[in-house]
Amino acid sequence: MNAAARFAAALAACPLVAILRGLRPQEALPVGQALAGNDFKLIEVPLNSPQPLLSIQAIAAAFPHALVGAGTVLEPRQVRQVHAAGGRLIVAPNFNPAVVREAARLDMICLPGVMTATEAFAALAAGATGLKLFPAEMIPPAAVKALRAVLPADALLLPVGGIGTADMASYRAAGADGFGIGSALYKPGMAPAEVKSKAVDFIAAWTGTLRA
Repeated sequence: MNAAARFAAALAACPLVAILRGLRPQEALPVGQALAGNDFKLIEVPLNSPQPLLSIQAIAAAFPHALVGAGTVLEPRQVRQVHAAGGRLIVAPNFNPAVVREAARLDMICLPGVMTATEAFAALAAGATGLKLFPAEMIPPAAVKALRAVLPADALLLPVGGIGTADMASYRAAGADGFGIGSALYKPGMAPAEVKSKAVDFIAAWTGTLRA
């Protein structure tokens, strides 16, 4: 199964990317369990977290059914480091063609950050698996709907940035395929039980958008 197929399967199961910015390696397994044990299939540890590769390695090894990787990936060298740690997901706040191409070369899922139609088309042409619409605070549902109207029908759009449970229905109605969830799901030092509770709330909110 290639990267696109793996990502499509993960989205079909639970189209929410858990963004664990600030996660420490000693928290990786309990927080990973709180998420992967409650249906989250996509887990991202940003590279500006403490020793992120150790956390990625631990979560990827313990939860092989999840797609684990890194966020804030800015250089091709970092793509290779994440791959060596067992990560298969590359997320960036920006679109760097070299990062996308390196991820594609290694058959990794790559979600570059874009804001405009120009960036979106360029990222897809470079081989992006999907598009991180970032920051979502500057890309309201109306803008997602406008992008959806011009992008290829199979382009995958995931708003990221300030997304809470109350925001999901309007973005879903506009054409979002999933979301990246950051501080509303996890903050450094948060107890795994609280992460689990928030994970359950987000999954319920997503499921509610499907019934709406």
